[in-house]
Amino acid sequence: MMTKYQINGTIIVGLSFLAITGLGLLHARTSSLPNTQTSAWVGDKTNAAGPAAKPTIVLVHGAFADATGWQHLIPLLERDGYNVIAVQNPLSSFEADVETTKRLIDAQQGPLVVVGHSYGGAVITEAAADNANVKALVYLSAFAPEAGEAIGALGEKFSTPPLVATLKPDTAGFLYIDRAQLRDVFAKDVPPVEASVMAATQKPLNKSVFTASPSKAAWKTIPSWYLVAQEDRAINPDLERFYAKRMGAKTTEIKSSHVSFISHPAEIARLIEEAANATMK
Repeated sequence: MMTKYQINGTIIVGLSFLAITGLGLLHARTSSLPNTQTSAWVGDKTNAAGPAAKPTIVLVHGAFADATGWQHLIPLLERDGYNVIAVQNPLSSFEADVETTKRLIDAQQGPLVVVGHSYGGAVITEAAADNANVKALVYLSAFAPEAGEAIGALGEKFSTPPLVATLKPDTAGFLYIDRAQLRDVFAKDVPPVEASVMAATQKPLNKSVFTASPSKAAWKTIPSWYLVAQEDRAINPDLERFYAKRMGAKTTEIKSSHVSFISHPAEIARLIEEAANATMK
């Protein structure tokens, strides 16, 4: 006759056998299913780490615009599986824009690709510095000043682009593009109706930003990509090439106006994803 200790021992051994057998059967069944990811939690450690996570894309707009200007680009990036967030900068001062952008960058988790258009390039140059999560920078027809270099300083070394003559200040020192000329100098390859909306909704820039300078230059330590707009009438394309060469950026040129992310969103999405893919290797 078995004692209660022998009975309990037999039960424990039996239960252990069933558990092991059941787990093996479960693994056999789940591993036969197509496109499942269950192997990581049933003991197969070969794929436990999985592929590198896609970085979050942070978009930083430039002057005379706000974050809604990215509306053609964001859906393309999200379709390809990227988390995207766009900064809404006040354009009231360089310091305020850097603070706003840095706050949003610092709030994100995991790897980041930070994209700046036009004046937004100067903003990300400082705001992205010293953040270990920022793995790549993408400059779209953008200012990329050196630390201590005024944002508008190098404009004097290149021929003045047509946009400058169309700028009109208000009584508070904020600059607007003359509405009748915005499409010609800013968005020539954008459909007329959309360009008209851009002219009506433009967000003015405080003129003080052109004498401001970043205290740090993120592009010195973070891999960078640069898009030159060959038909840019807002920033001289030769100045854009100068910036790209100085920072050692991976450079692409496109036949576009200043707002390539509006007129050529698919090409810009590919460029950003190229930078993102480089961070995942």
